[in-house]
Amino acid sequence: MVTSLDVRGVIMGTQTDTRVLTAHVPIPLAEKVDQMALRLERSRGWIMKQALSAWVEQEEDRYRLTLEALADVDSGRVIDQQALQAWADSLELDEPLPVPY
Repeated sequence: MVTSLDVRGVIMGTQTDTRVLTAHVPIPLAEKVDQMALRLERSRGWIMKQALSAWVEQEEDRYRLTLEALADVDSGRVIDQQALQAWADSLELDEPLPVPY
């Protein structure tokens, strides 16, 4: 059994044009959202907007970082795996190796 939750768009606390998104979620998750809404004295929609906004931001950051990492690889800015492993292994020593660049 699943429950439907509606999500309406609010950006940075200001009302904007909105669109309803419906997601079928497992009942235990829907119940947790309901419990949080009660505890925080907020609507279920507010909770869902916060969660969705945070997830979208996280995914945008992940994508940006992936593109930056690929650009580093393309330009040769990489660290040899053996040098990195030797540095990591040395962290337990009294005088660890310098960070590889």
